[in-house]
Amino acid sequence: MKPVHIKPGLFRDRREAGRLLAGRLAAYVNRPDVLVLALPRGGVPVAYEVARTLDAPLDVFVVRKLGIPGYEELAMGAVATGGVRVRNDQLVERLGIPEPMIEAAAAGERQELARRERLYRNGRPPLDVRGRIVILVDDGLATGATMHAAIQALRPLQPSRIVVAVPVAAPETCEEMKAEADEVICAITPEPFDAVGRWYQDFSQTTDEEVAALLSWPSSSAKGEVAPSPTADSALIKALRETAYTLAGSARDYDPLIGRIGDARFVLLGEASHGTHEFYRERAEITKRLIEEKNFAAVAVEADWPDAYRLNRYVRGSSGDVDAVEALADFRRFPTWMWRNTVVVEFIEWLRAYNDTLPPGAEKTGFYGLDLYSLHASMKAVLRYLEKVDPEAARRARERYSCFDHVGGDTQAYGLMTRLSLSKSCEEEAVGQLLELQRRSAEAVQRDGGLADDELFYAEQNARLVQNAEAYYRAMFLEEVSSWNLRDRHMAETLDALVTHLDRKAGRAKIAVWEHNSHLGDARATEMGHRGELNVGQLTREKYAGEAVLVGFTTHYGTVTAASDWGKSAERKQVRPALAGSFEALFHAVRRDRFLLILNDSAIMLQQLGVARLERAIGVIYRPETERQSHYFRARLADQFDAVLHFDETRAVEPLESTAEWEAGEPPETFPFAV
Repeated sequence: MKPVHIKPGLFRDRREAGRLLAGRLAAYVNRPDVLVLALPRGGVPVAYEVARTLDAPLDVFVVRKLGIPGYEELAMGAVATGGVRVRNDQLVERLGIPEPMIEAAAAGERQELARRERLYRNGRPPLDVRGRIVILVDDGLATGATMHAAIQALRPLQPSRIVVAVPVAAPETCEEMKAEADEVICAITPEPFDAVGRWYQDFSQTTDEEVAALLSWPSSSAKGEVAPSPTADSALIKALRETAYTLAGSARDYDPLIGRIGDARFVLLGEASHGTHEFYRERAEITKRLIEEKNFAAVAVEADWPDAYRLNRYVRGSSGDVDAVEALADFRRFPTWMWRNTVVVEFIEWLRAYNDTLPPGAEKTGFYGLDLYSLHASMKAVLRYLEKVDPEAARRARERYSCFDHVGGDTQAYGLMTRLSLSKSCEEEAVGQLLELQRRSAEAVQRDGGLADDELFYAEQNARLVQNAEAYYRAMFLEEVSSWNLRDRHMAETLDALVTHLDRKAGRAKIAVWEHNSHLGDARATEMGHRGELNVGQLTREKYAGEAVLVGFTTHYGTVTAASDWGKSAERKQVRPALAGSFEALFHAVRRDRFLLILNDSAIMLQQLGVARLERAIGVIYRPETERQSHYFRARLADQFDAVLHFDETRAVEPLESTAEWEAGEPPETFPFAV
């Protein structure tokens, strides 16, 4: 097949891709024997436009792959709509997988399949495909694993013809699909392909609610959000006014929160964006009180381990940096403003001054990073440590890490090349280096009576980061859920290792954690959990139960420091007023500028905030033009957090290096009216 060279971002979004794809299906317009089945969730907006153009019925065909435990990307079979179960006999026989293992996996996936079908169809029965032409639609084909499973599961239901239709596909996958389907229509087959999302300008996650709304066409509009009525919320708003603690700028504002924290070991302080001044400032103020009044031993943040460790050395007085700005010099990777901002500088200087007042021999409060994006910096840190203490061990480490040399600093290229089998995986080398440092650490603990040297611990954590980052970049080109879970498991593992290390030094250590709400609010109470994602908040609660307190932050409107796309300059953007039906809009209706909620203070609050609503999440990118799709998800706030801080109007955090775009800001919109 001749390669097709097409500019990335051809499709504005899935709906536009569906309209273009429908043009390739003109032969099926107004045929009574045609129906359109979408593979949820991303295939549904595409299929909606196809079905509307063809004037054909629309339904979903839900397929749940049966992954081998521990190797979920390998499918030993699938279960699907209609009670169908198919088996990958070749893989099952080759690996000797016992039938009870297959059935156990199938039982769990059937439950999830049933849940999704109830949610999507709202009581409607699935369409009967027997004797019909079925057009199977997804938003694209990379490996085609889900589409293969769908075709295998659909055949026993006896459709007269199966047509696979997608806007974009890898050329070889499109060709392979022709051996299984009766007809295959791939609107474009670009080379190089890379990933489905590359060919969309907006490839944001399709939500369960959007799927249900689109499937209800034509009986109801798919565009609007159904918001709780003011009458229904009036009792809740009254309860919120009665129980909310007003934040008036007093030194005692956070007494109720400090009381709720009690003797907890972990206080997880979130943020609804990575660029809001109030979130950074108030999180820092709470942390100061935790350090001064409750002897917290460390602050652990959503930053890379080696970059944050330079700050750790500074606040402990063991670095050559002259001030906090210089100590922040390693934070040069996008998005720099997350840590190189004026609020962080003020807090780091405060922490250095606090540590300097402690008596000689007292354990100082540290500052640590939990994230895993610093693959190459962490390899260098391991080598620097070993070169000082054991040149022969440094030689072995250098040999292992040379496995990564062929991709230079491009970590995503490493992930893609290994995924396509164009390059050898460095998993074995990364694991081997971590194991060697762990043995060294264990020997040091045994030799020195239970205490490993801080620098050895630092090197070991860098080796852990290399191992987990290697797995993360390989997983990026599998499933979104897989890479998210790897990242948050790494952050939770690093937090566990840190508390174990600090426990050995000074007894029962307490740690304040700074990350985004999406990492720190319990994932089990959100859409994330429903699609198989976990996070640091969930893992910390599961392991430490009542010893962890989770605190969320929200805002209604204002400005935020964010970029318009990955790697772009920081801008000062207008934050749109919160959508109706969201927690943020509910809190705006309380008519208080800023307040604290302790979520178990009121039975009505606990009950009604335990009902799912929309919740906003702005990361380092803010796209107000697609705000509902890009920045909202559904959550049960009372199960997600123990306490919430709401700031009705907020302003952008100030970067240390402000750009012309940031200084100019964004003109306020007359939202929602374009006048």
